[in-house]
Amino acid sequence: MTIVEMWTHLGSAIAGLMFAWAIFQQYFPHQIRDHFSRYGQKLLGLVYPYLQITFHEYTGERLKRSEVYSAIQNYLSANSSTNAKKLKADVVKDNHSVVLTMDDHEEVTDDFNGIKIWWSSNKITPQTQTFSFYPAPEGKRYFKLTVHRRHRDVITNSYIDHVIKKGKEIAVKNRQRKLYTNNTSDQWYGWKATKWSHVMFEHPASFDTLAMATKEKEGIKKDLKKFSQSKDYYAKIGKPWKRGYLLYGPPGTGKSTMIAAMANLLNYDVYDLELTTVKDNSELRKLLIETTSKSIIVIEDIDCSLDLTGQRKPKKEKEEDEEEGKDPISKKKKEEEAERNKSSKVTLSGLLNFIDGIWSACGGERIIVFTTNYVEKLDPALIRRGRMDKHIEMSYCCFEAFKVLAKNYLDIESHQLFATIQNLLEETKMTPADVAENLMPKSDDEDGETCLKKLIAALEETKEEEARKKSEEEAKLKSEQEAKEQEQPAKEDEKVKDNDTSKEIKENDLISNGKENNSI
Repeated sequence: MTIVEMWTHLGSAIAGLMFAWAIFQQYFPHQIRDHFSRYGQKLLGLVYPYLQITFHEYTGERLKRSEVYSAIQNYLSANSSTNAKKLKADVVKDNHSVVLTMDDHEEVTDDFNGIKIWWSSNKITPQTQTFSFYPAPEGKRYFKLTVHRRHRDVITNSYIDHVIKKGKEIAVKNRQRKLYTNNTSDQWYGWKATKWSHVMFEHPASFDTLAMATKEKEGIKKDLKKFSQSKDYYAKIGKPWKRGYLLYGPPGTGKSTMIAAMANLLNYDVYDLELTTVKDNSELRKLLIETTSKSIIVIEDIDCSLDLTGQRKPKKEKEEDEEEGKDPISKKKKEEEAERNKSSKVTLSGLLNFIDGIWSACGGERIIVFTTNYVEKLDPALIRRGRMDKHIEMSYCCFEAFKVLAKNYLDIESHQLFATIQNLLEETKMTPADVAENLMPKSDDEDGETCLKKLIAALEETKEEEARKKSEEEAKLKSEQEAKEQEQPAKEDEKVKDNDTSKEIKENDLISNGKENNSI
């Protein structure tokens, strides 16, 4: 038999086997196919000496990416750059470094205590029978570990834990923090659907540059660091590993800057939750599940996000609101607010459950931050201790905060004009944002002393404005008091007149009754 004939017969045999296999898969009942597959695997196990372990990217109902898969991906990135032929690149750490990982359908080897281990990156692409203009949905990715089965105990007891631990360490080292915002629910489905969109978090704020009294800053820093190191303590007392912060104060006092400084101190991601785009409580829970640990969940201006306070108003307040509603201007404002909130059915109960209910225990190491300009408008149940554990007042600029701003903007730590500025700050109310605006040089001609004088002028102007408003209020109160005093005698005269009239009526009635009796 020639070589050509041998290859011809071999090709015919392979084609016949493939045809038989296709017939078997298509027409034989699944019970027979299952038996065939099961016994085939047993037969293969007798001659195949290797153990295989699969780690899928998503588990359960695909609600959350597997942390084990991410840890393995980070661990293998060290070997991938030297051994793999196909690589994927990702930019991290402020866009200054590149991390290389295995591409799909690639394999690398690892050595653990003299044991050779094979890792492969795989992807199952779904088969579609219909034509579509949209890209096909992404397949299911997974890693496969292959090792000789005589090393089973070492792999299951030591190696996998070693990989996960090292992978998490690499993740912390290469972690690029992100700033997230929630998408509307109509973007949750379809190709590459996601509940959160993100950009790289690159805010430069820190507690060193935060315009605030030193003692208060140090107290907040200690509280944050203690929280980040208290995993075992929270497990001991039976509470989810989370903490709530309420930041309140006038606009321009640095509430958003405080959040950025907190994130930079702890190296956390930031999730900026816009409640008005969330349709109901169910969507709110789904958004919470999608957040990661080591994150800060922020709801800014919560008193303006939704009408959560009106749901529990006392009867008296509701009656007052109804009276205000009779005013055309107030009525129009309320209608605009109702129209804005109409699309969202998030309730106060749903938000409370989001903060500290059963669903709040999903994940771990989270901080929840509310900001508001008017803390008195919030429902007491929303900001009680246990939900918002620490209340931080962001007040007007004090002298300590001014010195921080002077160092930041002008590189000045001491100046003869500081005493004047200190006296003016004690007598006026100016936010750190306004102070910073006056300290910032607007041209190359302005030096530090010029900016300080500009701030003094602004403080003096603010002081005069406050004095003017105070005198106007006092004059208004005085005029109202005088009007009341003038109305009082008139009311008393009217009351006396009414009494005389009623007395006269009674006397006439008595006289008329007497005449009637005499006539009888």
